[in-house]
Amino acid sequence: MDHAVSLSFRRTLIGVVALNLGYFCVQIVAALVIGSVSLFADSTDYLEDAAINGLILGGVNWPPRRRALLGKVMAGIILLPPLAALWMAWRKFEDPAEPEPLILTLAGLGALAVNLACAFLLARFRRHSGSLTKAAFLSARNDTIASATIIIGGALTAWTRSAWPDLGIGLLITALNAGAAHEVYEAASREQKAAD
Repeated sequence: MDHAVSLSFRRTLIGVVALNLGYFCVQIVAALVIGSVSLFADSTDYLEDAAINGLILGGVNWPPRRRALLGKVMAGIILLPPLAALWMAWRKFEDPAEPEPLILTLAGLGALAVNLACAFLLARFRRHSGSLTKAAFLSARNDTIASATIIIGGALTAWTRSAWPDLGIGLLITALNAGAAHEVYEAASREQKAAD
């Protein structure tokens, strides 16, 4: 990555970290207030995204071998939100109370706006610096998909008056994040092999 692109990427990452931290605070409160598995899964993902983008910010100019190692570490970090969401899902199975559909939908709409902004900011860098920028872009892309499913979950919850749509979407978000962790790990492994 040349110097001008690197500076632009670093500025972009700072904005993405700020957006993720800000919306994490909004969404975790909403998730806990209404008892939503999908919002909880998505909110922990915002915290993970802020951590990942902060790590990328620190490691973007590292040599390829160290970037590849950092990519593998980030693959492990990406797995943390799915584990937290599985814990929340287990609790929801024990007490399947429906979340408030209006708050669920509004939080999903806000998340969609934040995620589209992050994905748009990161899209032009997705092919630079291997696993690091891939991790940043995949996180933003997956979050956009997750937000859209949360909006659908809010509508289905209002229609069915059941906790099951929210629970199912929370598990879908969990699977999406686990898939992203695998993709980042594979990209980091290829990067490490190329650096050897």
